[in-house]
Amino acid sequence: MNPHAPTWKPSPTPDVGRPAPGGPEVGGPDAEAPGREPPAELRRIFRLFRPYRGRLAVVGLLVGASSLVSVASPFLLREILDTAIPQGRTGLLSLLALGMILTAVVNSVFGVLQTLISTTVGQRVMHDLRTGVYAQLQRMPLAFFTRTRTGEVQSRIANDIGGMQATVTSTATSLVSNLTAVIATVVAMLALDWRLTLVSLLLLPVFVWISRRVGRERKKITTHRQRQMATMAANITESLSVSGILLGRTMGRADSLTKAFADESEQLVDLEVRSNMAGRWRMSTIGIVMAAMPAVIYWVAGLALHESGTAVSIGTLVAFVSLQQGLFRPAVSLLSTGVQMQTSLALFQRIFEYLDLKVDITEPDEPVRLAKIGGEVRFEGVDFSYEGKGGRTLGGIDLTVPAGGSLAVVGPTGSGKSTLSYLVPRLYDVTGGRVLLDGVDVRDLDFDTLARAVGVVSQETYLFHASVAENLRFAKPDATDEEMETAARAAQIHDHIASLPDGYDTLVGERGYRFSGGEKQRLAIARTILRDPPVLILDEATSALDTRTEQAVQQAIDALSEGRTTLTIAHRLSTIRDADQIVVLDAGRIVERGTHEELLREDGRYAALVRRDTRPAGAGEPLPPAEDLASLAP
Repeated sequence: MNPHAPTWKPSPTPDVGRPAPGGPEVGGPDAEAPGREPPAELRRIFRLFRPYRGRLAVVGLLVGASSLVSVASPFLLREILDTAIPQGRTGLLSLLALGMILTAVVNSVFGVLQTLISTTVGQRVMHDLRTGVYAQLQRMPLAFFTRTRTGEVQSRIANDIGGMQATVTSTATSLVSNLTAVIATVVAMLALDWRLTLVSLLLLPVFVWISRRVGRERKKITTHRQRQMATMAANITESLSVSGILLGRTMGRADSLTKAFADESEQLVDLEVRSNMAGRWRMSTIGIVMAAMPAVIYWVAGLALHESGTAVSIGTLVAFVSLQQGLFRPAVSLLSTGVQMQTSLALFQRIFEYLDLKVDITEPDEPVRLAKIGGEVRFEGVDFSYEGKGGRTLGGIDLTVPAGGSLAVVGPTGSGKSTLSYLVPRLYDVTGGRVLLDGVDVRDLDFDTLARAVGVVSQETYLFHASVAENLRFAKPDATDEEMETAARAAQIHDHIASLPDGYDTLVGERGYRFSGGEKQRLAIARTILRDPPVLILDEATSALDTRTEQAVQQAIDALSEGRTTLTIAHRLSTIRDADQIVVLDAGRIVERGTHEELLREDGRYAALVRRDTRPAGAGEPLPPAEDLASLAP
């Protein structure tokens, strides 16, 4: 078995799902989340708080002290009513009243401290979750992002983790605080009168059963709501991007997009209402019963006095009702916390799905670090297949590109040209064979060496919504202004940048839309020059440009390629004519190889391409001077 064979399989998570080209869709808005036993889920949630157990211990001490202070107040009240007032002991009355005031003050101080510490811990846990998910996604293979909507990823980080805020910031403290308060209050009530205590707690099991039912119902609704929010976020990201706006307006679909968004928003309204109203009447019934309990206690005490003649003192009765009222608040809060925790499980499950995604492109335990990189690239018996796509994309590829040499790869669409180039920087891993850099399997290299070694310039240039300087320094954060300008000059873009009012501080706009296609491409080349990689991959870097712009960009590419190992994926003949070696791919296999002159002498597919590419206008069917190589058929 090949130890380097990829093991990652797409996780069937909800909403993770647009299909990769040629591959089936995995997941979808109606897919069920993989099940996990609730106790295991809860244990995993509790482990998130483990790094902060010291602070939580302090919260526990504050909670315990606060609960003890709280139950002292009714006993002070009993003494006031049964002793101090009837006996006219004003000194004792003053002390007891002062004690009740101090009890309120101490409780307030403890409450503020609890809130501060618990909120800090909760926010740290949310920070850990956000950064954990982001770091996990940074390690995912390119295949994951070709089949996952960007808005879905954003929704997991923003909406799902954001929805946990109340749970992780207050639930732990609320749980401990209310549980301690309930226990302390019940003990105090038993000390006052055990019979009245039994009456007070008679309906508690029914209340617990109701709250659990409500919690399960809300959890189910929350799962659907988060899926709907993810779908909306994905549609917003796509339709309100610069490209989405251009497409919508030029296709006359603005109104239909608005209507589709309104329909999705309407569904979210329904889910939000259902989420907030789920079990509301049942929980209100609990509140009504608890609010009526003082009257029941007075009634029971009156009946007990009438039947048995055993009197309960006024002070004891008032103190007991005061404790009971104090019990209702933490008891209801405790039940509500249980409901909230069950609801939050749906959010935690969605986050854990991402954290549990299998990462197949990883560093070995003892990676190879190359201090000096020569740049020789070799493919040895390389095979590659996309997950979920039938058949091999590449098969039996054997190629060697010497350090400083150049290789051009041409072939029809879908022949595996771009895939071949992506294997060098490990955007994908081979399923058979090896890709070697300076004689070392790229899977054995550490990521830093590989990032320093290989630079990629693709047809689709990506620029951040930041200044020109910030986009260039993304390749080399510590680059000086002089280094940046030198790279821009080599890429034939410095003069244009200098002519702008803000120069290198000019904001490029969303995805660089303030610049033309050729200007963006030259900025990308300048960025790669600044990175200075020994191996360069040019993936159809000029195929979308007009002839004049292509010439300017090609000059920049020539400057970039000088002295580097270059692998060029191209449709246009003008970009590959001078390559040291040219290979023609078809259905993932090499069908021709050689120099430009050698391939012309073979008079095969490449020669047919050249004849079509250089055919003068009027000779048969007229073709543009830069014919797309993808049209070349066997």
